[in-house]
Amino acid sequence: MVRRWLITGCSSGLGKALAAAVARSGDDVVVTARRSTDLDRLAALRPGRVFPVSLELRDPARCEDAVRTAAERMGGIDVLVNNAGAGLFGAAEEVSDAEVRDQLETLVVGPWRLVRLVLPLMRAQGHGHIVNVSSLAGRMAFPGLSAYVAGKYALEGMSQALAAEVAPLGIRVTVVEPGGFATRYGTALTESASRLPAYAVSTAATLDGVRGMADDAATGRPEDFAAQVLAVVTADGPTPLRIPIGEDAYAYLDMVEQASREELAAARALTVRPASGLPSATLPSPAV
Repeated sequence: MVRRWLITGCSSGLGKALAAAVARSGDDVVVTARRSTDLDRLAALRPGRVFPVSLELRDPARCEDAVRTAAERMGGIDVLVNNAGAGLFGAAEEVSDAEVRDQLETLVVGPWRLVRLVLPLMRAQGHGHIVNVSSLAGRMAFPGLSAYVAGKYALEGMSQALAAEVAPLGIRVTVVEPGGFATRYGTALTESASRLPAYAVSTAATLDGVRGMADDAATGRPEDFAAQVLAVVTADGPTPLRIPIGEDAYAYLDMVEQASREELAAARALTVRPASGLPSATLPSPAV
């Protein structure tokens, strides 16, 4: 079976590695970047089967053109990978309204727009797979990445609701959560225009950590990320909604789960106080 992919953010890093792996697997793929000329080497891997398209996520017309082009050149879209993104560094007090909006446009609104544009094609086909690339920051907060964390949390929440909405239509949704990988994320990270000395103590370690990821010998290779995403997409049968990628991702998320259980226990001890000698009330099902 030849799958037809649309992958965003393919000029470097994880997106580039995934696009190359998809091309080499024999599938057809539309690859995107802000400048289509950055995709020439990918197109050369399989001329006529890898299609470079210029895409600016924050531009609705460009998003519509990219999906239309993908459908025309490949005859449909089986897999959408929302990979494109950008990071903003700054404590919550430091980040301006405009900077928050720009970060959320890139991390949430743009991917949501592409999902909305692709779903009519997938519904007509009766199948499809949407892969939203999140991060450990979609399940844990890092000081200094408040806007980025907000965007990834929002993407994961949308994806969870989306998965339930489209499952009866034969469409799968996966959220992949990469750990540390050797990409340009850290060096390309933009800092907020306002920087306050008061937050240096709480945020400096985060900035140093992300800036140094690309040069860390222990950091994952993008090719490994690509292989694991391919394995998820080609897997037979159901797969988990959330897929951490990288050993460090599992280690961090184990700690997150433990901290969440401890927080819940502490909250219960603080707020749930049944009357002495009386059984605790039966709790109603949570509202959805």
